[in-house]
Amino acid sequence: MSVPEGYSYGPYHEGPDPLAPPIDLRDALDEIGQDVMGGSSPRSALEEMLRRGTRNTAGLDELTRRVWQRRSEIQRRNNLDGTLQEVQRLLNEALDAERRALFPDPSDDARLAEAELDALPPGTAAAVRELTDYQWRSEQGRQNYEQIRDLLGREMLESRFEGMKQALQGTTLEDVERVNQMLSDLNALLDAHARGLDDVDERFAEFMRRHGEFFLENPQNVDELIDALAARAAAAQRMMNSMSEEQRNELMSLAQQAFGDPRLAQQLSNLDAQLRSLRPGEDWTSSARFRGQDPLGLGEGAQAMQDLAELDALAEQLAQSYPGARLEDIDVEALERQLGKDSGVDARRLAELERELRRQGLFERAPDGSLRLSPKALRRLGQTALADVVHALRGKTGQREQESAGAAGEPTGASRPWRFGDMQPWDTSRTVRNAVLRTASVGGGRVALDVSDVEVVETEHRSRAAVALLVDTSWSMVAEGRWLPMKRTALALHQLITTRFRNDALQLITFGRYAQTVELEELVGLDGVWEQGTNAHHALLLAGRHLRRHPDAQPVVLMVTDGEPTAHLEADGEAWFDYPPAPETLYKTVSEVDRLAKLGASVTVFRLGDDPRLEAFVDLLARRSGGRVVAPDLDGLGAAVVGDYLRTRRR
Repeated sequence: MSVPEGYSYGPYHEGPDPLAPPIDLRDALDEIGQDVMGGSSPRSALEEMLRRGTRNTAGLDELTRRVWQRRSEIQRRNNLDGTLQEVQRLLNEALDAERRALFPDPSDDARLAEAELDALPPGTAAAVRELTDYQWRSEQGRQNYEQIRDLLGREMLESRFEGMKQALQGTTLEDVERVNQMLSDLNALLDAHARGLDDVDERFAEFMRRHGEFFLENPQNVDELIDALAARAAAAQRMMNSMSEEQRNELMSLAQQAFGDPRLAQQLSNLDAQLRSLRPGEDWTSSARFRGQDPLGLGEGAQAMQDLAELDALAEQLAQSYPGARLEDIDVEALERQLGKDSGVDARRLAELERELRRQGLFERAPDGSLRLSPKALRRLGQTALADVVHALRGKTGQREQESAGAAGEPTGASRPWRFGDMQPWDTSRTVRNAVLRTASVGGGRVALDVSDVEVVETEHRSRAAVALLVDTSWSMVAEGRWLPMKRTALALHQLITTRFRNDALQLITFGRYAQTVELEELVGLDGVWEQGTNAHHALLLAGRHLRRHPDAQPVVLMVTDGEPTAHLEADGEAWFDYPPAPETLYKTVSEVDRLAKLGASVTVFRLGDDPRLEAFVDLLARRSGGRVVAPDLDGLGAAVVGDYLRTRRR
């Protein structure tokens, strides 16, 4: 198919890909939900999820580990004497070539030249300086000496201006003069800026027109120019700080020989002084230890110091430990420069996760100003918890039948063949259609109904239940690792009732030293608190009050506990605690079970733990109420509670 003229196709560069699938928050929300139900605040749970990451995205901790690994590699692999080593090599080769050229010459001038070479000082810088006016006999020696001067000039410029070393390959006198003029103009521009002259912008524009080729950063104004130059100059100074005193002295002495023109060193010294004054906040004083074998030149060393500074900044951004920190603060471009594109992708995904979790309303402000999970987030957590429970139920007992043919049912829109005993109304149109099709197939002229033609309207069971879920919140539930399974069980049951059995009335009741009715978000965010007492009596009182509010509903009482009752409620509303359980505590608890039995409620107890006293007591409760005891493992608690609710409801 030909493309009409005037249209072109290419990569999309204007922000996020509009055709990209929406970001999947389920894994992230499940991670956050686990931490919240385990006792963390929603804010700290969000921060912890971002630190750990998700199944498909590296977290901040992993990115930080990569940053420090990269930093360690730079220092462990390299050293900073590359320029000194290269100058020493070129000098040795020049002297050897010169001596070879002098040896066959019998003249006194040759012997005098040899004596001059033999009298050179031992230091590299001093020897180079002494050879400034030497008349070379060897062409190789002369070329090597010129290479030393060019190398020093290009390395010094590269340490202040990124990319300058490559730009000045094969330096000529005209190039040297052009660089000196650029440095002179640059120092004049910075001086005008420091004095606050009105025409700085015009001066900057003219400077960039004349010398813009030297600045790969392409600054747009004088402040951007100063920022780029100060960062590089500070890195060069930190590199010098990282050298030994002997290395620093050698380089400072060699600087006078750069390009054979002492003006360069003076111009760079003036530039450094102005940049220090204009950007005192840059790091001009720190140092780093390099202990590797790969020698770095001055330009490479300055770049290494800039890389270390950039890695330090990334580590601070990834730590998110400063006030108002957000993932948008992370310099993704710098992260990709240092660690590669995969790390940049992970950082962007984490930022998107944080942004979407907030944007989609999964967090909200509580009345006290704290952050908490929103009802939308709780529904998503409930869906996950219920899906796990359904999977467990199917794995154990097969899929449960949820439809019933009771007369009080609601039509589902489907029909089925009539069976003996069915009381549902006929589906008239389908029944007649079946009779017509049957009669036509046998060639009969009259249409007569047969029992095989009859279809009845399928209905859904609509009995209503009042459900009280009593969950033990004593400290032993936290200490024995039962806190999180208990909360996930409540989430799953709440999700099932609010989506599948909306007419049912669910009441969540927690009991420790006292019992209280709670909303789902309160239970999910509930912290474990050290207190003595397992007040099942108070919980059963609240359950009875809930059942009496719904006298037309089928009563269902489900209790999750890992300890025998050790507290009861006195007439004045105070809790009485005693261990081992006082006879009055046991009597009041059993009496409350008897009252529930009179309401038609059987109590199913989900026993966690193998304490013999607990086992004996919950067996007594079940017998008194006509209920039963279930002893699931922690992984099967949710399936046990939901399965028993469905079983009791059908009964």
